[in-house]
Amino acid sequence: MRRTLVLLPLALAGCTLPGPRAAAPPAAAVVPPPSWRTALPGDAAIAGDWWRGFGDPALTALVERALANNVDIEIAVARVEEARAAEALARAQLLPSIGATVPETQGQSLSALGRATQSASVQPNVALSFDLDLFGRLRQASRAARAQLLATEAARDTVRLATAATAASGYVTLRALDQRLAIARQTLAARAEALRIARRRFETGYTSRLEYRQAQGEYAATAQLVPAAELAITRQENALALLTGDTPRAIARGRALDAIARPAIPGGLPADLLRRRPDIYQAEQTLVAADRTLDSQRAAMLPNIALTGSAGVVLSTALSEPVGLFALGASILAPIFDGGRLRAQEGVATARRDQAAFAYRRTALTAFREVEDALAGVRRTGEQATVLGDQATAAQGALQNASNRYRAGYSGYIEQLDAQRNLLTAQLALVQAQADRLTSYVALYQAMGGGWSRADMDAVGRP
Repeated sequence: MRRTLVLLPLALAGCTLPGPRAAAPPAAAVVPPPSWRTALPGDAAIAGDWWRGFGDPALTALVERALANNVDIEIAVARVEEARAAEALARAQLLPSIGATVPETQGQSLSALGRATQSASVQPNVALSFDLDLFGRLRQASRAARAQLLATEAARDTVRLATAATAASGYVTLRALDQRLAIARQTLAARAEALRIARRRFETGYTSRLEYRQAQGEYAATAQLVPAAELAITRQENALALLTGDTPRAIARGRALDAIARPAIPGGLPADLLRRRPDIYQAEQTLVAADRTLDSQRAAMLPNIALTGSAGVVLSTALSEPVGLFALGASILAPIFDGGRLRAQEGVATARRDQAAFAYRRTALTAFREVEDALAGVRRTGEQATVLGDQATAAQGALQNASNRYRAGYSGYIEQLDAQRNLLTAQLALVQAQADRLTSYVALYQAMGGGWSRADMDAVGRP
């Protein structure tokens, strides 16, 4: 009869047993392309300190300072510690819980003879409780916490990679602004000389006031480029200082923009990318955590057995000898009718798992696109920089010819003015193309994972 009463909840719970777990949506599957659209001759491995490939000590120092002091990285590290504590808490649920109490009582009573007596007693007691976790509810919750910890560690590495790339590209932008400022000052000096000649020719009556006013206007138009470039440089320096965890300060310079080296082009197939980016690993582990949470929620629909026990001793002045006490018990919790709450919770967990599956697909597709964009950027900005270099050389020669003709009196000022404008436009466009080319390399290394290793992450993540 007693055995029947024990098994009755298990039999009644059979009607609520969940069926097979629903699979992730097929549309969330990721199939990498066989090759990249933009094929570049590159098979270099990506080192963890890939920014050294640019050959600029100042750039290297800036990136490493950012990695050491960036506030976003510190926040990500704190989140990892939070996830590690949550994972330890989930693992602790699998272990027995042991507690001890030592209650003490003191009292005074009156005997039948009217004599007051005092007594004191102490009752040390040790209690133990243990959840057998028959169907893995706690084990799956612990595995979900482990996967979430790995996802949080990958998120930290994603922040580190983004910080390094932002520092490198920000330094390139700063050197491009320096170059723009130098070009503006050189052009301003040339315009000052042209203005001096135009004033002298006007004062001697050789040319009209129109030519002199044109020279004044072009000088003013060039002069405004200098403070604009200086303002942009100050703002860029302040942004880089914030990135390195500092208050606004000047940023040390190294090589000129056109002297910064272009690193080797990394190689790898699209399928390799799924194991080379921390954000993809983060999305994958988030999906694993969602799966394990779903399994834990499904296990909560099944019966559960908990064991309890306690042992103690009573020490009292009213007793001639100590008295030992103990208790053993077991409880079975089997959901029979809960109004559909457990089924609804399973539905919530299933929907969240599906969201994680689609988020993984989105992350992977975004990664493929970023690599394609970076590869195309490396190729096309290189071609553009070459053409613009030729254009700047030709514009420089045209300006020289126009200046000689103007001084000799064979042409008007407007011809020299057009040549100056063309040269300034070509030089500024060349600087932008050179900066875009270098930042395309930075974007390519970031898109390729920046030397991040999933094997190292797996080794660290093993319990």
